[in-house]
Amino acid sequence: MYLLKRILNYLIKFGTLTIINYDGSKYIIKGAKPPEPLSSVCIRFRKKNYALWLALSPSVALGKGYTRGDLSLETGTIDDFIKLIFLNIERIGFHKCHSIYFSLDVIFRRLHQFNPIQKSIKNVAHHYDLSNNFYRLFLDEDMQYSCAYFKDHTNDIHTAQLNKKIHIAKKLMINNNHSLLDIGCGWGGMGLFIGKEIGARVKGITLSKEQLQVAKQRAQEAKLSDKVSFELCDYRVLNEKFDRIVSVGMFEHVGVNHFAEFFDKLYNNLSEDGVALLHTIGRIGPPSNTDPWIRKYIFPGGYIPSLSEIMPYIEKTKLIVTDIEYLGLHYAKTLKLWAKQFEKNKSQIKSIFDEDFYRMWEYYLAASQMAFRHLDLTVFQIQISKNRKSQPLTRDYMI
Repeated sequence: MYLLKRILNYLIKFGTLTIINYDGSKYIIKGAKPPEPLSSVCIRFRKKNYALWLALSPSVALGKGYTRGDLSLETGTIDDFIKLIFLNIERIGFHKCHSIYFSLDVIFRRLHQFNPIQKSIKNVAHHYDLSNNFYRLFLDEDMQYSCAYFKDHTNDIHTAQLNKKIHIAKKLMINNNHSLLDIGCGWGGMGLFIGKEIGARVKGITLSKEQLQVAKQRAQEAKLSDKVSFELCDYRVLNEKFDRIVSVGMFEHVGVNHFAEFFDKLYNNLSEDGVALLHTIGRIGPPSNTDPWIRKYIFPGGYIPSLSEIMPYIEKTKLIVTDIEYLGLHYAKTLKLWAKQFEKNKSQIKSIFDEDFYRMWEYYLAASQMAFRHLDLTVFQIQISKNRKSQPLTRDYMI
C-alpha cells in the first residue's frame, strides 16, 4: 500500500478518496482544493496485493479489477470514482512513474497497431460481432455507434444522432446525382439516411459480418436496395470512384502504420471535384499510445490519433483540408446517455453475457465519458477535398 499512497497523495488535490484495503485497514486521501462539486468516494480492495498492482499498472488494474470484482465501490458510483481520478489528472498530471511507463509503452505502438486485412477482420469481430441485440439495448433506434450532435442540451439520443447525420450530409454537400462511399458503415444508418432523404447512390463497406447482415436487411425493408448497397470489404481493396466519401468512427481502427494507405485510397477513390468527411476520435494533445486495458479488452489494434499525426498524411496525398470541427463534449454527452440506457437494461445484458461482461462495459463507458470531459480525448470532423473550389466561400451551408 505504501507506493499507492505515495502516488495518490501526489495526485489527489481535489475531492476525497477513501480506500479500505484487503486486510480491512482504511486510508483517507483528501484534497484541499474543491474546484467543483465532487462526491466523496470510498472503494474497497478485495484481493491481496491489489494495491501494488494498481500502483504499477493503473489502467489494467482498474479495468480488469473492476470487471472481476477486485475493486468495488462502497460509496459513490463508478462515474464518481473515475471523475475524481481523471479530474485530478487533468489539473495535476500523471505521477512521474506512470509517465515513464506510458513513454515506454509508446515505443511498441506500431507493433500494437499492425493491422493487415486478416488481423483487422479479427479485431473488428472482437468488438462489433458481439451481438446485434446487445447493441440495440443501449444505442438509439438507428444504431448509431459514434458521437452524436447536440444542438440543444435537451436533445435525446435519437434526436442528437439524427442531428449528426444531417450535419455530416451538409458538410458533404451531397445531392441525388452523387455517389457516396461509406467506409465503416456500421449497421447502415448513415447510408440509409443519405439514400432515403437525399437520393444519392450509396455503397457502404464494413468488416463486421453482424453489422452487414443488419444493414442489408434494413436496406431491403426500406426498399432501398437498388440505391443503397452494403458489402463485406476492406477499404484497401476497393478501386472505384465516388463523388463523396464519408467515414464515421472507423479511422480509430486503422492504426498509425496504415495512415498512408488510408489516405492514398481516399485520394484514389475520390472524384476530382469530390468531398470527403472524416469523423474520428482524436487527441487534443501530442501523439500517445492506446490505453493498455482498452487495447486488450475493448479495441484490439485500435489507436486514437492526434491531429498532428493525421495532417502529414493528408498533405502528402495533396488532398486539401477545408474544415475541422472539434466535438469532444458532444461525445461525453453521448456516452452519458448510452450508459444510462445500458444500466436500464442491465438484466437483459447480463442474460446475454454475464456479470463480468456487464461490469467491463460499465467501466468502459464510464471511463470513456470522463476521458472526453477531463483528459485529452475529442472528436475531429475533418472535411477534405481535391479541389479548393469544391466548397462555397463561406461556411453558411453547414448551418
